[in-house]
Amino acid sequence: MLASGGDRRPEPARASRVARPDLAVGKGGASMRLVVDLNKCQGYAQCAFLAPDVFAMHGEESLLYDPRPEEEQRERVARAVAACPVRAITADGLDRAGASQGASDAR
Repeated sequence: MLASGGDRRPEPARASRVARPDLAVGKGGASMRLVVDLNKCQGYAQCAFLAPDVFAMHGEESLLYDPRPEEEQRERVARAVAACPVRAITADGLDRAGASQGASDAR
């Protein structure tokens, strides 16, 4: 796409992962790791609605997210993962704390 003045500017990438300082990337719990398949993501933003401290839309098509959310975001992240209509979000370690909590409740 040509901008005024003849400069070539790249087209914005759809659902790209962009670092966001206010999400404090890497500060969160090491036990949970998020990956968004950017080829599947269609920008429905259900994740951003359900876990706004972890996911955010930048414009209409670019998804920003924290790949290592804090432990207190676990329930919201689980809801966001489940709500994704195209199943683009994978969360490693999401069920570990819930499983250990369930085991301790069963005693």
